Amino acid sequence: MLRLVLLVLLGTALAGMAQGPVEELLSQADALYDCGHGNFEFTEYEARLREAISIWEGVLPLLNDRESRRAVLVKLSRAWFELAEGYLQKDQDKEAAYKKGKDYGLSALRLDGGFVLVEGKEGFRAALQTASDVEALFWYGNNLGRWLAYHYWEALTGGTRDVFAAFARCAELDESYWAGGPRRALANFLAQTPGFLGGDLQRAKTEFQRALELAPHFLQNYVDYAEHWAKKVGDSALFCSLVEEALRRGAEPEVFWSWPFYNTLALRRAGSLRQECR
Repeated sequence: MLRLVLLVLLGTALAGMAQGPVEELLSQADALYDCGHGNFEFTEYEARLREAISIWEGVLPLLNDRESRRAVLVKLSRAWFELAEGYLQKDQDKEAAYKKGKDYGLSALRLDGGFVLVEGKEGFRAALQTASDVEALFWYGNNLGRWLAYHYWEALTGGTRDVFAAFARCAELDESYWAGGPRRALANFLAQTPGFLGGDLQRAKTEFQRALELAPHFLQNYVDYAEHWAKKVGDSALFCSLVEEALRRGAEPEVFWSWPFYNTLALRRAGSLRQECR
């Protein structure tokens, strides 16, 4: 960690003079974050994820060009979400992480002059509905949705509508992003949100099915469908078949290693849900 601090200070001192230290730090963070290629162990990965976040946050003030800033802001939005999902236990820690994630995602969205223009003229939700950055939208929406669980008033007064707007726009831009992420996110929103706030169980089923079609190797697609739709409507046969399929596919190395962090979390949930099938 001392080495990291020294490198960040060095980068600050050399800002405007040389980009070498900054590029090295960015490469180091990307390598720490990379959990593919057979070098992933879930417990050990937390330290790597935290160090990658520290590097990105340290380097962010040194980045002058828009695309470099956008890329790091999106990575920070995603990384804070993953830290909360995978490792944080206390509610206050999770809420703080989701807040950081949503704020970084929003900062990435607002780097787009077009987004800012629409926001100023027509409002924030209109800007979400016309945004063009699927990555920033997706991670902003994910973090916002989780953060709203700790802020009910904000959820009731428009926050849930913003989540839906973000995910719906993501699906329009690229439904295959992050293993069918926009369809999966829409499905989860529609299945878990009360009807008066935009929930729709029938449409949720369609979205879950589409996410599975897009990414059968992303095990969360099965587990979310089982837990948040089949279980909710009382379809025990579908519930158990989805859970078993997730576990079966998770035993295949080529499937597991395609998304090791997320598949680990999904398999843990599937193992727990399987108890309800006995």
